[in-house]
Amino acid sequence: MAIDKHMTPMLDQLETGPWPSFISGIKRLRDEHPEQRINEVTNDLLGQLEHSYETRKGYWKGGTVSVFGYGGGIIPRFSEVGKAFPKSKEFHTIRVQPPAGNHYTTGMLRQLADSWEKYGSGLITFHGQTGNIMFIGTDTVNTQQFFDEINDYGWDLGGAGPCVRTAMSCVGSARCEMSCTNELKAHRMLVNNFTDDVHRPALPYKFKFKVSGCANDCQNAIERSDFAVLGTWRDDMKVDQAEVKNYIADKGRQYYIDNVITRCPTQALSLNEDDTLAVNNRDCVRCMHCLNVMPKALHPGDDKGVTILIGGKRTLKIGDLMGTVVVPFKKLETEEDYESMVELAETIIDFWAENGLEHERCGEMIERIGLANFLEGIGIDPDPNMLSHPRQSSYVRMDGWDEAAEEWFARQAEAGR
Repeated sequence: MAIDKHMTPMLDQLETGPWPSFISGIKRLRDEHPEQRINEVTNDLLGQLEHSYETRKGYWKGGTVSVFGYGGGIIPRFSEVGKAFPKSKEFHTIRVQPPAGNHYTTGMLRQLADSWEKYGSGLITFHGQTGNIMFIGTDTVNTQQFFDEINDYGWDLGGAGPCVRTAMSCVGSARCEMSCTNELKAHRMLVNNFTDDVHRPALPYKFKFKVSGCANDCQNAIERSDFAVLGTWRDDMKVDQAEVKNYIADKGRQYYIDNVITRCPTQALSLNEDDTLAVNNRDCVRCMHCLNVMPKALHPGDDKGVTILIGGKRTLKIGDLMGTVVVPFKKLETEEDYESMVELAETIIDFWAENGLEHERCGEMIERIGLANFLEGIGIDPDPNMLSHPRQSSYVRMDGWDEAAEEWFARQAEAGR
């Protein structure tokens, strides 16, 4: 049966640009999907969106929608103009956790899509910065039915609200030769341990885990996660001098001086007269730039592990924050190594839950109470490498300086560094 389509002249303009438009995707569902329910829902969605463009107002309000036993994972959306657009008066979003490294099978994707067309609007987003698969547009009754169906074949809801949010990890060693750790195992260990904290919001605000296999940080872990795990190495970078010479022969010395040597942030690289590369590994900060430009010639070392940073986030109370290094290097090889990483995360979340203010991210708490107090609270010894810059004041108390320095060097020696 044909539907009475809403006129959308303002939305139509969004399709005239050079890039694909989300409006075109919604229209295809309205015009081409074989199920009339989806045609009607997306038609009223377009009608309300056009109305919002006309009035320059938003008409979605929140509420409370959940599935049995869970306190989060659903983003409720109720329309304030539901009488005019009844088919989309409830348009809730369901967050579903992806597999580690986003490893899907086409069969699983088709199964998810079929379930969503049965109970929702058919609109799906892969993936936002939340990390979740976003199933956009269903009513309260179908929320539970959709969850029950996908849960039966192995999927779970992601986080929403003041809880541990959906974790993310890069594809890692499955496809990337720069990977320095088992990203997928780290992801799974963290998710499995904090499942209750994902589904039952009880924290000051959200807490995110992200795992990237190297400092390229494809997951934006440093700036977008409260607990960032980055693969790294602590021995010498591997250099294939024959491949270095091949690169030089291909594009010339000046190209690699301009694009590799002079762009090293610590000036740890130099090009010898015979077109071989000299690396001062002591000064190398593993930024990955040179490895990215010369991937055949340069590779991570063999003594691999991870760096753990805490407190990255986007704008909230005090603006954007990058993660602060609290564990410069940690091996992740044995089960005990992974368990100790999870225990550190538990300690940090417990300390933040006890000391954080309402709607305050972990990084904001650290800024408020000070890094020294945070480190003392989680039982980690301070390290000089944690300083972002030296003190600006020349009036600095030096009481106990020598003793503290001796203790630090003793710890370094004991750790074999």
